[in-house]
Amino acid sequence: MVALGASPATEPPDRVDLPGEGRCTSSRTPRSAPALALLAFGLVAPLLPVDPAPRPVAVVTAPVAAHEVVPVVGEAPALPVPEVLTDVVGTPAVARTVALTFDDGPDPRWTPQVLDLLARHHAVATFCLLGENAARHPELVRAIVDAGMRLCDHSRSHVIDPAAPGDGLAHAELVDLAGTEVPWFRAPGGAWSPALQAAAGAAGMRPLGWSVDSRDWTRPGVDAIVAQVQRGIHPGAVVLLHDGGGHRDQTVAALEQLLPWLEAQCWTTGFPDGA
Repeated sequence: MVALGASPATEPPDRVDLPGEGRCTSSRTPRSAPALALLAFGLVAPLLPVDPAPRPVAVVTAPVAAHEVVPVVGEAPALPVPEVLTDVVGTPAVARTVALTFDDGPDPRWTPQVLDLLARHHAVATFCLLGENAARHPELVRAIVDAGMRLCDHSRSHVIDPAAPGDGLAHAELVDLAGTEVPWFRAPGGAWSPALQAAAGAAGMRPLGWSVDSRDWTRPGVDAIVAQVQRGIHPGAVVLLHDGGGHRDQTVAALEQLLPWLEAQCWTTGFPDGA
């Protein structure tokens, strides 16, 4: 994970110290506290029941997107059907980690602005690219990779033929352009089917959904985008944003507010696989 506003090696804080300057502080027990704690326990131990084992920490287990189509019994596809990931893998319920994702790029006007904002706030994101846009702007594909971001296949042209879903994937082209792996696939419009999920899996990709839709694609206004993300944010959230597919000035302006807010609230950014 990469902490917002800190070096990549900064350890994620445990809680937020608000109000005030928005500084992140730790609630860990001080190093000198164990001896005092043990002494106190020795004095009162006979009065306390023994807890046989600590309670486990709840862990997000990457639920399947609500819109996933379940195969009809007796009509299961020949290939395995990987689940649609909608939250960061293995995120503890108390962890303040989110994964930002940007769809429909790369775009020569908006993608560089998004990359600049991410760099300024020491944040990372996953870019879900359209093959046709990547082919037109290979320099932007390389810029995304060079900035330390991850790639996701968002199809060749934002269209998938249900009869031949594998034909709409841009995985091979993106790998050639980027010179690196493309581990994720996101269905255009989030329209999943068992056949499409199986095709993505056969190409070596995991289906990637989202759990927070910024709705920036509707151009509702900067304040509405910011409020939508702030309302939906939760440990392990995968946030849907766009750096292509239209005029994205509202998205960029919203990101200018969201990144400092995430930093003030002690959220860190990471990738969907938990890295």
